[in-house]
Amino acid sequence: METNKVVRFNDDKGISNRLLTRLLDKSTKYGLNEVIPFNVSKILVAEWVHLKCRYGCTKYSTNWCCPPATPNPDKVRKIIDEYSLALLLVGSAKCPDFYRNNKRKRAMQVRCWKGTVSLERMLFLAGYYKAFSLVGECCALCQTCAYPDDCRFPQEKRPSVESFSIDVIGTLKNVGIETTVASNANDSFAYYGIILLE
Repeated sequence: METNKVVRFNDDKGISNRLLTRLLDKSTKYGLNEVIPFNVSKILVAEWVHLKCRYGCTKYSTNWCCPPATPNPDKVRKIIDEYSLALLLVGSAKCPDFYRNNKRKRAMQVRCWKGTVSLERMLFLAGYYKAFSLVGECCALCQTCAYPDDCRFPQEKRPSVESFSIDVIGTLKNVGIETTVASNANDSFAYYGIILLE
């Protein structure tokens, strides 16, 4: 018996337009404005993304949803191989004080985080039992993470897209989406989450 075979719960290939419409309706309540299905083969996992977490982010080794608490790139590749379909969640915002650690930014992060996990649950209840979300940005559910002590919200704990060593810009290009990095404090910027399906 083959043990590494991907088992499909749903007989259909992909996701229905009806369910996509329901997901989009729900996602707009959380500041997300697009839900785009795509093949997981378009997800680009890169070692350098892990380096950016380790050497360029203050959240490294301080948060349950960031490295080293999240899988390394080799493990991520194996996890993604167990899936065939994913949903790209797209939101946009304008936050002039994006680089500050303040209540306004945190409220936006928590809203997006809860929305992504809520969509994952909706997919699970629709029969996608392997649905697993990767959230945009780092976790902000707590003002200060309990790491390395037990997480205060284990049911909502999810890795961020970047902490999963996913090259967001490269993945967007593979999906056919061009994006730019906001270079001025008053620019609107896009943020992205991914939900892995079957």
